[in-house]
Amino acid sequence: MTAAIVGIGELKPVRRTTGRATLEMIAEVSRAAVFDAGLEPGQIDGLLVGPQVGETPQHVPATVCEYLGLHPSMSNVVDLGGASGAGMVWRAAVAIDAGMCETVLCVLANNREAVPPRSPNRNPIREFDVPFGASGANISYALLMQAHMSRFDIPPEDYASIAAWAQHNAQHNPDAIFYGKPATVDDVMASPMIASPLHLLEIVMPVAGGCAVIVTSEAHAKRLPQTPVMLLGAGEKLTHRAVSQAPSLTSGPLKPAMARAFHQSGSTADEMDLLSLYDCYTIMVATTIEDAGLCPPGAFGQWLRGRNLGFDGDTPLNTHGGQLGFGQPDLAGGMTHLVEAVRQLRSNTEGRQIRNAKRALVTGNGATMSEATALVLGAAQ
Repeated sequence: MTAAIVGIGELKPVRRTTGRATLEMIAEVSRAAVFDAGLEPGQIDGLLVGPQVGETPQHVPATVCEYLGLHPSMSNVVDLGGASGAGMVWRAAVAIDAGMCETVLCVLANNREAVPPRSPNRNPIREFDVPFGASGANISYALLMQAHMSRFDIPPEDYASIAAWAQHNAQHNPDAIFYGKPATVDDVMASPMIASPLHLLEIVMPVAGGCAVIVTSEAHAKRLPQTPVMLLGAGEKLTHRAVSQAPSLTSGPLKPAMARAFHQSGSTADEMDLLSLYDCYTIMVATTIEDAGLCPPGAFGQWLRGRNLGFDGDTPLNTHGGQLGFGQPDLAGGMTHLVEAVRQLRSNTEGRQIRNAKRALVTGNGATMSEATALVLGAAQ
């Protein structure tokens, strides 16, 4: 593990702050560190930040990146109390060694006043989205779907087919929330309109649940009883937090994240035996298929037609039912895609095993097509 600290920034401590938000202070001290290093902001491709950002209770890295104008390829929250600063340094070094990024901003700041400041320019989602009705995921993803549908003149049935396949695959997973409840494209289209053009069955059902995985060294893995599944490539990208700040409404940060994962693994999307794609909404799957390079932008519908997305088909996709068929246990919802990929690559998925599965693409998505991670996993040789 090798790394060097090349820039520093520090704010003068004061007993109380007046009218200063945490984001503003993060921006000021980050600017000082970048200037000290002789860098430009665009050269920062990694971010580590603390959990205490008063202007947002979640999606902290994305909110900070959006405010600073950064588009990092690696980010995380480090929550170690007084050890957070030192803990950031070695995590940054590991990320650099792993090839995920080259230059990491590690930043901590906090204001101190009795009443948190209210400023129109501290958090764009509060200024440009929520006041105009874009409050909550349904509305925001409906906006993305409407933009995608309108730009490429796509019929709503194409998106509905993604949900229908999720329900179909859920019938082979007794643990899925929609097990025993298949749905056709017509059923999806007939379900209640929640946020036009999104129907009820195109939106994940929140459920209780959980997931966990254990990661160890390749040498140690060979000494353990389970067949190991290898990490062959990884990619990550953050571009924004608020949908109003998105660089594009029809393509997302998964595009560069998947490109990095494919490059590291020496593979392409066409070589995947399983597509385990994050599917909070049907529009998410549609854009991921296109951003992976499986088809041109706007052509996911034609790509899907004639394909079999089941475990026994030519293009297995979310064989556990995905979140649309299995359910979304909050943050663990995205991990269900990872667990399914491991099961398939171990060849121990009873009742839905892909024949001779060797490689899988796993994607994760946060906020409103804002935070993206992609993994290429491989069966042990």
